[in-house]
Amino acid sequence: MTRARVAVFDLDGTLIDSDQALAAPFTALGVDPASVPWGLPLPEACRRVGVTVADYLAGYDPTVAQAFPGVDDMLTRLGRWGVCSNKHPDSGPAELRRLGWDPEASWFNDGRGPKDLQPLLDVLDLEAEDVVFVGDTGHDRDCAAVVGCGFAVAGWNPRAEHQADDLVLASPGALLDLLA
Repeated sequence: MTRARVAVFDLDGTLIDSDQALAAPFTALGVDPASVPWGLPLPEACRRVGVTVADYLAGYDPTVAQAFPGVDDMLTRLGRWGVCSNKHPDSGPAELRRLGWDPEASWFNDGRGPKDLQPLLDVLDLEAEDVVFVGDTGHDRDCAAVVGCGFAVAGWNPRAEHQADDLVLASPGALLDLLA
């Protein structure tokens, strides 16, 4: 992954510590906290636990999730970056605005399929080998594999899923070293 020069990030669990914010509506709707599905498009997650997207969104508080330590500094030091997230297209952009983040491009899942990096590559006018996708789940790893870009695990999230051959970034600053 020596050519990668632009980072694209998952949002929840990668840039923002959102576990509490994401779980709270499910819990309020009677879902066992241990059963909360992570990393899925919202319609799929809601279907799996038997709640409606509308009920979930009615209970979601977009002000709860905060940036992981070091993320703000990292983002201000990146030239170009994007976001590709399973977050709902209403709440995702609102959270970016609230946090004062302005990625060059972003893609939020409307629930019609898995997370998709290709639209971002097209908007950013980049080839897959120009990009490293930073995420925290196996779904993120799969998303990177579909387009053939590099993948790095947001190891600053203690819940991040990684495999033995993954590149695990211990801190947001480690990404800056990778892209240098």
